[in-house]
Amino acid sequence: MRIFLRAAGLGILLLLSMRDLAAAQSRTITEKDLFAFKWVADPRISPDGQSVAYVLVTVNEKEDRYDTSVWLVPAGGAAEPRRLTAGPRDTSPRWSPDSRTLAFTRAAAEKDRPQIFLLSMSGGEPRRLTDLPRGAASPVWSPDGKVIAFTSGTSPEDLEEQRTAREHPGSPPPKKSDVRVVTRAVYRRNGSGWIDPAHHDHVWTVAVTESDPPPAPRAVTSGRYDEGELAWSADGRRILFTSDRVDEPYYEPSDSNLYAVPAGGGALETVIDISGPVREAAISPDGSRWAFVGSVNPPSVQSHTRADLFLFRDGRPTALTSGKDFEIGSSVGGDQRAPRGGNPGGLRWTADGKSILTAVTEHGRANLVRIDSASGAMAPLTSGDHDVMAWTSTPDASRIALTIGDDTHIGDLFVLDTAGKGLRQLTRVNEALLSALKLPSPEEIWYSSFDGKRIHGWILKPPDFDASKKYPMILEIHGGPHAAYGNTFTHEFQWMAAKGYVVFYTNPRGSTTYGQDFANVIQYRYPGDDFKDLMIGVDQIVKRGYVDTARLGVTGGSGGGLLTNWIVTQTDRFKAAVSQRSVADWASFWYTADFSLFTPSWFRGNPMRDAEEFWTRSPVRYADKIVTPMLFVEGDDDLRTPPTQGGEAMFRALKAQKKTAVMVRFPGETHELSRSGKPSHRVERLQHIVNWFEKYLKGEKIEAYDLQ
Repeated sequence: MRIFLRAAGLGILLLLSMRDLAAAQSRTITEKDLFAFKWVADPRISPDGQSVAYVLVTVNEKEDRYDTSVWLVPAGGAAEPRRLTAGPRDTSPRWSPDSRTLAFTRAAAEKDRPQIFLLSMSGGEPRRLTDLPRGAASPVWSPDGKVIAFTSGTSPEDLEEQRTAREHPGSPPPKKSDVRVVTRAVYRRNGSGWIDPAHHDHVWTVAVTESDPPPAPRAVTSGRYDEGELAWSADGRRILFTSDRVDEPYYEPSDSNLYAVPAGGGALETVIDISGPVREAAISPDGSRWAFVGSVNPPSVQSHTRADLFLFRDGRPTALTSGKDFEIGSSVGGDQRAPRGGNPGGLRWTADGKSILTAVTEHGRANLVRIDSASGAMAPLTSGDHDVMAWTSTPDASRIALTIGDDTHIGDLFVLDTAGKGLRQLTRVNEALLSALKLPSPEEIWYSSFDGKRIHGWILKPPDFDASKKYPMILEIHGGPHAAYGNTFTHEFQWMAAKGYVVFYTNPRGSTTYGQDFANVIQYRYPGDDFKDLMIGVDQIVKRGYVDTARLGVTGGSGGGLLTNWIVTQTDRFKAAVSQRSVADWASFWYTADFSLFTPSWFRGNPMRDAEEFWTRSPVRYADKIVTPMLFVEGDDDLRTPPTQGGEAMFRALKAQKKTAVMVRFPGETHELSRSGKPSHRVERLQHIVNWFEKYLKGEKIEAYDLQ
């Protein structure tokens, strides 16, 4: 094994021996190291391929928040990155076509809506381009660089109120009722709260001029539907966007289309409609074909329908990747994607129009590939056991900026020349921290389940592991259920290993990146045989001889929380369990989650008519069988798996039986607690999870969980 580090200021590579490396790695990781983490987000390579702008996300420990600023680094790696904006809430850098100006969004305060600013690469301070009551997002430059299209939820009423307030400063705003009239089945969204039916994300444009004040933005679309994924036509005459233009889309499978609207406003044109979702559409260089990611809805609703790369020509779609195991895009599950800033991807045509570039995730690893637009043949652009988290390219696809992370590295910025010059690393934002830590690499395993299905997993052992010893083990279960663990940095796993646990994580049936059938096989059987996959995996690890079977723990979040709840009703092998933001009562979940299950995806019917099916698969039904001490971790504002039907239900069921149960509640936190919650809450969450295992697997005296 060889480790290469760049010497500061010298630009030379130092080869460290394993002895030198061991000396440098002076300690194990802790939960509080999260406060020092930095994340590279939204890499944007300039059209001329010479520079890369990106968002750097850091923790502001004093204010308990994430700060974001825009940075710049030469694509050739000739100089160190430099900060372009002051922050602390600057995101979404977007290059002008001539690479001379950078648009970005800035929010003045935590609760403010972001506005678009412009920054000249020749110097000077950023100048504000928009000032809309509902802010501006997702800026996209026109081909001639004279106009920026963006989305905003600003309504005519908002503009009138803004005008009145400016004309009459000091006057109180008109009083509005705070009573909500709800008419739609989906009326809340995890992370953003109540959905406002009076405000929709529409297409806007603003002219790019030197005038002060800048020209007023104008709305290009209106109505009762949201629009997103904006792009310009090559001639700059139309703006393209995706939208699901159905009043109540939850009654049918997803069916978004690609539309076009004249840049000055006017009637919409449907560009692509395939009776299924369309996203990330990109037109070929000659304008004759479209590439997009999507799926044609099957005759019967599936629990998971994998998306394909499609070619659309003369009104007909052709799936180029049909029948493959991989998923289009980057979708490796972990807890260290940038908590702010964005992770772009999408599709890019090569200059000759013969190939399409995209990311794919297969068997827990994500890489960039080139797919032939005629045959669908695929060739790798990157390879390895890692996670290509985000990427953008020059217009001709000759140079790519991308962020890559792996099991022991949080994502950094790289540049790839597609002509074959290989990868160049441009940032090392966590090198000073991570190089001082003992970070073990996981061992990859495959094993056969009860019916012969091959199951993929990983074993993360403690630093300085000794196979002659017996270690406590924690089984980690991912959510989704249609998601996948893989080769990416997960702080939670590394800290558990640092505390002396063997950590086992696996992708049971239902996981993505192993093909359509593997993912969809759990339809109407969740939880079920996936439990068997997990337990057979535990048996495989136990056979290796270094796990203490009297000290087994289990944890998981979301769908992994559901399976944690289920496992302890089926077996008493685990001596401690931590269920996080889970499902416990399927009927209650059906009624209260922020999305609907009106189509027969997970259940054949609904709890009004098929109550027994919902009850049979609900862990809380079997709470009388639980003997495992359980900790429940919940975010008070979780609308995806509302606590009332999950941890609260299980906690109350166990307490009614005078069994060991504790619930930890995080105020203000949503379903994203582990990935983008407040830094202090993320750290405290890790502490509670591990402390529970310390108490019940190691016998540590931890009084916080004793009856208060």
